[in-house]
Amino acid sequence: MSLLVVGLSHRSAPVSVLERAALSADAQTKLLQDTVAAEPATEAAVLATCNRIELYADVDKFHAGVAELSTLLAQHSGVGLEELTPYLYVHYEDRAVHHLFSVACGLDSMVVGEGQILGQIKDSLARAQDLHTAGKLTNDLFQQGLRVGKRAHSETGIDRAGQSLVTFGLEQLAAGGDVQEWASGRKALVIGAGSMSSLAAATLARAGVGEVVVANRTFERAERLAQLLTEADDNAVTARAVRMDAVPGELTRADVVVSCTGATGLVLTAEAVAQAVEGRTGQPAVADAAVPVANRKAPSPTAGVGAEENCPLDLAAAQPGFSVMGEAAVAGMDAATLEQHAAWAAGGTIDRAGRRTPEADAELITALAATLATVGRIPERRKPEPVAERPAPVFFLLDLAMPRDIDAAVHRLAGVRLVDIESLAEASADAPMAADVDQVRRIVSEEVAAFGAAQRAAHITPTVVALRAMAADVVAGEIARLDGRLPDLDERQRGEIRQAVHRVVDKLLHAPTVRVKQLAAEPGGAGYADALRTLFDLDPETVASVSRAGDSTDKKDRPA
Repeated sequence: MSLLVVGLSHRSAPVSVLERAALSADAQTKLLQDTVAAEPATEAAVLATCNRIELYADVDKFHAGVAELSTLLAQHSGVGLEELTPYLYVHYEDRAVHHLFSVACGLDSMVVGEGQILGQIKDSLARAQDLHTAGKLTNDLFQQGLRVGKRAHSETGIDRAGQSLVTFGLEQLAAGGDVQEWASGRKALVIGAGSMSSLAAATLARAGVGEVVVANRTFERAERLAQLLTEADDNAVTARAVRMDAVPGELTRADVVVSCTGATGLVLTAEAVAQAVEGRTGQPAVADAAVPVANRKAPSPTAGVGAEENCPLDLAAAQPGFSVMGEAAVAGMDAATLEQHAAWAAGGTIDRAGRRTPEADAELITALAATLATVGRIPERRKPEPVAERPAPVFFLLDLAMPRDIDAAVHRLAGVRLVDIESLAEASADAPMAADVDQVRRIVSEEVAAFGAAQRAAHITPTVVALRAMAADVVAGEIARLDGRLPDLDERQRGEIRQAVHRVVDKLLHAPTVRVKQLAAEPGGAGYADALRTLFDLDPETVASVSRAGDSTDKKDRPA
């Protein structure tokens, strides 16, 4: 059997795909159960975070395993296999081990060096153990991954290379300024009471916010988190819990909102945020186009169609709401046609002499009509307007959920700053790497080699144990036969004979078994177990029973 991982992350897929592929807790459970029920896999674990979805499995066939795991990921994520495949990555055997150890150390995180991933790996292993999908390989891999991650954080300065996603997000909200200075005295609303939300609430409290309000669908969890914040010694924050239906009212009081729930739909719409800003300031929250989001209406047919003189379009084919003189560019046009349309919108399609030409009008009518037939309507386009400078934000939102909790349209609201997973990915793409990262990479390489050697050595251990058991049976049989042939021997003599025979067998087996373990631990040493079984004609069922006994013991282990 061999380790295989199939997954996608912020490094391989756009946030929009990750968002759609996000797995709920129930979906993760069903994915694990279906994976171990599939033919190529005998054990499995799922690592699902806000920026990665990975399925680990012990498989007996590489190509069949890749096909089956990819299909299961697509099936349970709800993203079609054909669409998902270009974003999937595959790691096998030592490369799979290297990948998990790198993830555990924070080298593959959106914010390099963040330590929260260790808790997520621990939770993934616990889930697989609870569902009985974790076998010896999965237990060994994830347990060692946790140890490697802890070693990296204790022996290097990887913590200086990055922070948690929460801390990085707050730095983005503060626009590079001092977070404590930015947060001092502000009122914060935290939506959700899970691990990420709890970390956000604690980080805000330590940063110096004056109040933290926690909203959660399960009110008792919100109360528990608020109590923990109030009783903490490292802050002086006031904390209270509210129910989810109180969120609209709390939005008008909050300066900072952090949301991280498991909801499958939006928790905060652009309209809700616009209304909250209006409630705070008394002024409508307007988008970049200077149109209130909450009051935006489609143009009327009379205002959009036929109101423009000499419009080069067959207006009979136009639908209600159509306008050629609006905000967005005309969809479906090539650059030349769009330039013609812009010229008409600015005063008419013209030739080199500055005159409108029937041919150009005809081309434009054809292009506009084709676009209308394709998309059902043509978006508006208007003459460029002076770009007003955006006012300084008065409302700050951090969306750490996947899929997103806060409508991306909030980015366009003046006076509001939204930081979400997508903007965090863009901000962290060019973040400088600390020198400690190289040291962590060396640790990962060392640990991968050690893990591989230990796994290969462990692979031959059942065979060696079975060999020694067979030798002990042979010795016992020969001693029994000797007792029958020499009944006059006293107990002391029999004891001497037994010890002598056992010593001979132990000495004959010692060097070969020690050497075969050493050879098996080296790359390519997996064949030594097969050779040993063949040379000594060992019963396969005896070897398998030793392996099963070891597996049942390992399953009792829990993540540290």
